[in-house]
Amino acid sequence: MFTLNCKGKVLGLEKPVIMSIINITNDSFYKGFLNNDIEYILQLATGMIQEGASILDIGGQSTRPGSIPVSAQEEIARVLPVIEAIHQKFPDIIISIDTYYSEVAQAAVAAGAGIVNDISAGNLDANMIKTVARLRVPYVCMHMKGTPNNMQIQPHYKNIVTEILDFFIQKIDECKSAGITDIIIDPGFGFGKTISHNFELLKSLEVFTMLQLPILAGLSRKSTIYKTLDIDVSESLNGTTVLNSIALLNGANILRVHDVKEAKQTILLIDAYKNAAL
Repeated sequence: MFTLNCKGKVLGLEKPVIMSIINITNDSFYKGFLNNDIEYILQLATGMIQEGASILDIGGQSTRPGSIPVSAQEEIARVLPVIEAIHQKFPDIIISIDTYYSEVAQAAVAAGAGIVNDISAGNLDANMIKTVARLRVPYVCMHMKGTPNNMQIQPHYKNIVTEILDFFIQKIDECKSAGITDIIIDPGFGFGKTISHNFELLKSLEVFTMLQLPILAGLSRKSTIYKTLDIDVSESLNGTTVLNSIALLNGANILRVHDVKEAKQTILLIDAYKNAAL
């Protein structure tokens, strides 16, 4: 069983948990709940917590393919009021900051965040890993090939599973050497991967359990779903549930999602399936 010490709040992963997405940006691939009004966001957070979210993941910029980055200062201006408001209203909920800037991570943790979720695994800010170590919070270490601006320009792997496994072995060593004690690995579905790569990675997700660390799966409403099904992103909830089910069966410990209620139901059903008597 994995446990995470999130700035004094202990999160047990004896069963999978939900990380719900709150994007504080007008440039997201999913337009389901884009609104920067604090009261609206607090209502959104309230619903997510009631539906079963264990972690609220706050992000201040889009990392969709082709997105243009904003500065750390702009990101801080977007996320800090939200983190402070959520932390004040829900002091027991675990907040994650979705950023690749060490400056943002530091400010967010000071404001109440308890996890740093970095899509670049420290590759976009040389100070990130040592900053997280100093902050003494869990670190989501994600694999991404390239940057959000160029990651989907003909990504290529000789063997995607072994290359990402090697990447994590090296990154885990780097994180532990810096002093990070709680590491979560995220294979980075959709970040420098084709649709075929994503399905291959999902099919082989269980391979990453050999690293003996929690695995986060971020599949919610991604283009692998709606492009494969030839539907609009707004219609991709059912496909998300299918892929989340596969991820759970293959070892995922954390589901990062837009739709909490459906993810919670998925976790409960997969748990019942796994524990059914033969």
